Amino acid sequence: MKIGPWKLQGRLLLAPMAGITDLPFRNLCRRFGAALAFSEMVAADTALWGSRKTLARLRHQGEEPPVAVQIVGNDPQAMADAARANVELGAQIIDINMGCPAKKVCRKAAGSALLRDEKRVARILETVVKAVEAPVTLKIRTGWDRRNRNAVEIARIAEQSGIAMLTVHGRTRACGFGGEAEYETIRLVKQSVAIPVVANGDIDSEKKAEQVLQFTGADAIMIGRAAQGRPWIFQRIGHYLEHGSLLPPPSLSWIGGQLLEHLEAIHAFYGERHGTRIARKHIAWYAQGMKGAAEFRRRINAAESAREQRQLIEAFFFHDEGRGPCRLEEGTPGGMPHEFRGDRRLFR
Repeated sequence: MKIGPWKLQGRLLLAPMAGITDLPFRNLCRRFGAALAFSEMVAADTALWGSRKTLARLRHQGEEPPVAVQIVGNDPQAMADAARANVELGAQIIDINMGCPAKKVCRKAAGSALLRDEKRVARILETVVKAVEAPVTLKIRTGWDRRNRNAVEIARIAEQSGIAMLTVHGRTRACGFGGEAEYETIRLVKQSVAIPVVANGDIDSEKKAEQVLQFTGADAIMIGRAAQGRPWIFQRIGHYLEHGSLLPPPSLSWIGGQLLEHLEAIHAFYGERHGTRIARKHIAWYAQGMKGAAEFRRRINAAESAREQRQLIEAFFFHDEGRGPCRLEEGTPGGMPHEFRGDRRLFR
């Protein structure tokens, strides 16, 4: 699949997720086979770019190209200015957010709220495409609510405006993240436009990825929440799509090794004090589903240094070196372990 001049080496993309897809996480997912990893969304209002959070989102040193940055807003000129500024800072693909269902975003008539105003959608897309030489992509939902699924109309507007790729999350704004994603609308979108279409929503296993690709005819799939604490899901799905077989389950010590690598990257990127806080949620996701995870999470949340976090991780994942592979639940997202037989004196 091509996005402008960029030919992607695969059909698996990492979704932009606020507070999650920072540079360390994007790099890790790319190493495991994500062909493209989108940044956390950046507000179009450049006056807000002075915060520590936004400054971290604008850093791309050491990121494998193409660098894809998502912007969010509702004013065409402000969006264009933000796109130009991000390109100057290293972005090679600009993604426009018209899919976020968060109330604080929609209250500002941004994100998925824009799906109710097709004329404004067209103005934003046309203005941003004209503002930068980098390819511009778009992420949407199927519509505002079930009575107003207008993803096909938005897709046609996007194609006419020069959008290089379209991602469709299989829920309306009203659905939030509840219920199940539907893929019929994504299939209709794919049949309606010639630009690449990416399917997104509830893709959490190898077989689900294959089913969604076959049903929708999409050019690629985008994975979001299923990659949290399981960045190797891209490797597992990629192997299954290519070879038709499942990779063996990872061992707890192997998972612990990936977590320690991720932890080191977080602390290097944010500094120890801030990195220790940022790391807590990621560490909890790695341990999710394991016996003793609740106590482990409590101890991790109380840890105040990189050294404490590392010691707790080593005790949880490496205490019993002879454990071998994790025991897995059938169909669990990304090979999620559900039993931990570690040091029960520490984690009951």
